[in-house]
Amino acid sequence: MGNKSGTYNIRQELRKIVYMLCMVFVIFMADIVVANATTDDGTAAEQILDNQQRDENRTNINEPGSAETGEDLGKLNIANRLEITYDSGNGELNGMLRILLILTAIAVLPILLVTITSFTRILIVLHFTRQALNTQSAPPNQVLIAISLFLTFFIMQPVFSQVYTEAIVPYAGEIGFEEACGIAAAPMREFMFRQTQDKDIDAFMQISNTAWDGKSMEQVPTTVLIPSFIVSELRTAFIIGFVIYIPFIVIDMVVASVLMSMGMMMLPPTTISMPFKILLFVLADGWNLVILELVRTFYS
Repeated sequence: MGNKSGTYNIRQELRKIVYMLCMVFVIFMADIVVANATTDDGTAAEQILDNQQRDENRTNINEPGSAETGEDLGKLNIANRLEITYDSGNGELNGMLRILLILTAIAVLPILLVTITSFTRILIVLHFTRQALNTQSAPPNQVLIAISLFLTFFIMQPVFSQVYTEAIVPYAGEIGFEEACGIAAAPMREFMFRQTQDKDIDAFMQISNTAWDGKSMEQVPTTVLIPSFIVSELRTAFIIGFVIYIPFIVIDMVVASVLMSMGMMMLPPTTISMPFKILLFVLADGWNLVILELVRTFYS
């Protein structure tokens, strides 16, 4: 048993020695291959540098590492030049920039629809009408917004048609982007100026320290005209809403007086008056009166 154990240990030691010799041989061969590859790459790089043409189209004027003085190191060792042309030098915007501006305009289109059109006045008046009827959510907000949108398109249709005919169609190839924007802004400015009260324009002109003769639209910048138009629209909408409220307030007062005289003080007057309000509104053809008179305020 002892002889067998000694023979087994000798074999294990010999096997370890053989493995170690094989590993040393593999590492030695790998070093040789890497050294040869590095030498070949260095030779190829030197050949590329030697064969590179010395003209103005090469990337560097001087070979890397050829600087001898501090002045050579301070010089930019690049032969190519970067030139940026502004649409062939004709002063027009690049196509990609135009697309960016158009997408930006589409993103702010809902804001423009609310601020520089008749949408604000129409929606506020319809909201006051619903509140005066005390019907809570009938008609719902979606219906009021849809009605306001279609009435806005109806009222603004002449302005939109003028913008399309004079600005968008010629922009296809006859006029530039800046000129098209100026032409498109003119009908919108005229509409806003016609619907804006002079005292609102005068107030914002004084805030901006801008001179104005009180009549000329050309002296009013767009940055002043838009907020003046919004304030004027809010005032007009609230005045119309107050006028709509008056007959329904009378009904509430009459119903409340009757309930008080009958001793029904615990019964809410609005619960009894709402059917009478709806009846009066239907008999007077209220929606037709409100919408028609509201649209006519933009043409007076």
